[in-house]
Amino acid sequence: MLEVLSKEELLHGLKQIKEKGWIENYRRGNDGSIGNLIEDLLGIPENNLAIANSGEWEIKTKRKRSSSLTTLAHNEPSPRNAVLVSRLFLPMYGWKHKEAGNKYPENEMSFRQTIRCGVYSDRGFSVKIDKKHEKITIDFQASKVDERHEEWLKSVEQRVGLGKLVPEPYWGFRDLGSHIASKLVNCFFIYADTKRVNKKEFVWFNEIKMLSTFSMSKFLKALEDGLIYIDFDARTGHNHGTKFRIREANIDDLYEVVTFI
Repeated sequence: MLEVLSKEELLHGLKQIKEKGWIENYRRGNDGSIGNLIEDLLGIPENNLAIANSGEWEIKTKRKRSSSLTTLAHNEPSPRNAVLVSRLFLPMYGWKHKEAGNKYPENEMSFRQTIRCGVYSDRGFSVKIDKKHEKITIDFQASKVDERHEEWLKSVEQRVGLGKLVPEPYWGFRDLGSHIASKLVNCFFIYADTKRVNKKEFVWFNEIKMLSTFSMSKFLKALEDGLIYIDFDARTGHNHGTKFRIREANIDDLYEVVTFI
């Protein structure tokens, strides 16, 4: 069964973890391993449910020296029944995967883009906000493609042409807001110092922020200001999911109340 902790129980548990000082990270791996570690310490089993991972409170962790973006939510673009990443982006706008013929089959394609409002990527993609129709869209402009990708652009022209994306990928404000709020309505953001001793990593969860009342209007403002990124990461054999991401320094901007513990 999913373990659900109250805010008071979480606060008590997190303060106890902070007071422990340095803890060996037996969950060795990528950046997410410290998140798994703190869930273990709190007694929260791993789950992939689209709800906050402790009732109404999401727990986010980050190494203090990490420059990686923080994932706010996974959410595929609409229209959902079109399965746009695998049926539009990969076959029509994808490029040969760098490991095609080695790690993956010879025909393995890739579509990896991290894009935001106000800037076009080197392959001509950007994010737009349509306030009139209350949706976030993905825009493609062939004229914005860097000359390094000239051959790729020619292949896109042959495959689908150089006009607008059809169908247009989008996220409705209300649907996206409901999805993100279900994950981030309230959030404990926990920072960790790290060190290595005898090839082992140790972490100290020594800074805690409590972020309360996620605001969709603040989210849209941050998106419009280019502070939120949409990350596509797909290849022919697997779609790693479309993510909305933000730099740690800007996450406070998404909440009505920020409290340092």
